[in-house]
Amino acid sequence: MKIATFRTNGAVGVGEILEDRGVVVPFDIPAQDAARGVLSLIGQDTLPGRKEPVSLSDVTLLAPVPRPVRNIFCVGKNYMEHAHEFSKSGFDSSAAAGAVPKNPIIFSKVPETVIAHESDVLIDSKASQAVDYEAELAVIIGKGGRAISPEDAYDHVWGYTIVNDVTARDLQGKYSQWLIGKSQDTFCPMGPWAVTRDSLDISDTAIRCHVNDELRQESNTSLLIFDIPTIIATISAGVTLMPGDVIATGTPAGVGIGFEPPRYLKPGDNVSIEIEGIGTLRNNFRAIGG
Repeated sequence: MKIATFRTNGAVGVGEILEDRGVVVPFDIPAQDAARGVLSLIGQDTLPGRKEPVSLSDVTLLAPVPRPVRNIFCVGKNYMEHAHEFSKSGFDSSAAAGAVPKNPIIFSKVPETVIAHESDVLIDSKASQAVDYEAELAVIIGKGGRAISPEDAYDHVWGYTIVNDVTARDLQGKYSQWLIGKSQDTFCPMGPWAVTRDSLDISDTAIRCHVNDELRQESNTSLLIFDIPTIIATISAGVTLMPGDVIATGTPAGVGIGFEPPRYLKPGDNVSIEIEGIGTLRNNFRAIGG
């Protein structure tokens, strides 16, 4: 099932997407709950009742999780070819330990970075001269827990969505920790909607990224170095995962830093990320400041 958070007539709603009909069918939930996006459905034994369908052309899509409950967990260097391209870039503070990590590299992005499908990502040239894209599958946790075993990990997954882990490479290189370079305003586009766990074969899911219609990244979730159960087990070993937590699972090769010379994003660029079974997340990049 595909579930979207949206705004129509000034009100926020959550509903099921029926792409073949071009509509969203809103759930009958209170406005204060709908403002939490798909998190309003987590933990419910049954889905709420439905309202009359609304044409997708009459709604504005919001991020499926408009404001995550806390920092987004992210995994670095989790596809083999990307691990090598990033290790060679000169911006990898973990390169001394080897190009391919022996254990998952976990970092985070602050919740305020999240923006929606078709929203603008802001490029502030005073803050960064090296803005890059990273197409990623994201996991939405449905059931919290600590010390979750890999065997039980999928029982804790509610669903999946797409994120663009936008990164200021120069800031990533300047600071040993990645938080600042990853957490610039608007640096986590998410959407266009989420899909429930039972809707996606996560063991074999294609992922692609186009920049201005040029294919830059093309891979498959089957090529993750550390799979989703391993990631969940690693984080939860000592950090209690909470319902609504979002985990970005890493990006494939083909990011801007991997080219010679690097191909960073510039104002006017459009990035389109497609994950099979979910949809396509598109965002324009716009200059601010001067």
